[in-house]
Amino acid sequence: MRRIATLALVLLTPALAHAQQVAQLFKKVSPSVVLVRTLERGMSPNPAVGLTTIPGLGSGVLISADGKIMTAAHVVQTADKVAVQFVDGKLYAAHVVSSSLRADVALLQLDQFPVALSPSPVGNSDSLDIGEEIIVIGAPYGLDHSLTVGHVSGRMPADLVVSGGPMEMIQTDAAINQGNSGGPMFNMKGEVVGIVSRIMTQSGGFEGIGFAISSNVASRVLLTAKSFWTGIDGVLLQDTLAAIFNVPQSAGFLVQQVAARSPAALLGLQAGTVRARIGSEEMLVGGDIVLGVGGVPIAPNNASLEQIQNSLSALRVGDTLRVSVLRGGRVVRLFAVRPRTP
Repeated sequence: MRRIATLALVLLTPALAHAQQVAQLFKKVSPSVVLVRTLERGMSPNPAVGLTTIPGLGSGVLISADGKIMTAAHVVQTADKVAVQFVDGKLYAAHVVSSSLRADVALLQLDQFPVALSPSPVGNSDSLDIGEEIIVIGAPYGLDHSLTVGHVSGRMPADLVVSGGPMEMIQTDAAINQGNSGGPMFNMKGEVVGIVSRIMTQSGGFEGIGFAISSNVASRVLLTAKSFWTGIDGVLLQDTLAAIFNVPQSAGFLVQQVAARSPAALLGLQAGTVRARIGSEEMLVGGDIVLGVGGVPIAPNNASLEQIQNSLSALRVGDTLRVSVLRGGRVVRLFAVRPRTP
């Protein structure tokens, strides 16, 4: 009996040591993980209500002592208000300083924050190997600071060029659900190696295939290129849709939402106001259709988006932003001066 007990202890020791390592890692990095709470204008699920204010929830990670936070672009892109909640439950106002919907990453800046911050370092995602263990911390379904453990299942090039470089996603089997978006993927050193983006699912819940944007892509897009945040989201109109909306060129961008106090709002871009379904597409209609930005026309298959994003990111404070839109059947040209980031 004593030999059996000794053998069981020998077999359990590595597992116990590993569990302790994960627990220590969680304790180390958890203070850098935040909930991202948003308010934005959108269509109510009740058609009779129409436009209303909708709360949103995601996750993020503090990466610097001066209050910079990485999250997912789809969490904050059209938010009118953004607040960040730390592990102690306190909320702090923040604003978007950089965002790329193509890469699905965004950078927030805290407007005010605690005296003592505990940022996590951003690691080199190129050093990740398939099979390497990682952890994900976030707020699935609002359950803040929830931990899931998994592995790097694959490295997925997306055949996109974003901010002058290739796009890459990290595939993982760590459980990811609604509310995890924007949260950090950590390696076992406690370095941020990915920003949670999406899942592949048929049921609507996690099925073992999740994706994070690699930290190297996030750093290049947000910290090096400082991708311009427009505050706009929309639908590309091309082919049949372009013809239905009488777009006077091969493609246009139908504005769905515009964030308050964003560059898009400063331009006076008008968002959609009526829900409609055309074929398999559900969208908000009645808003502007963007035809071109800075002299670059919207092209089919998103072919012009990288060029437009690069030109926007190159704008300096005081430079003029020029956009042409189709509004009420007429081409209207809008102008605004790029303001200083608050």
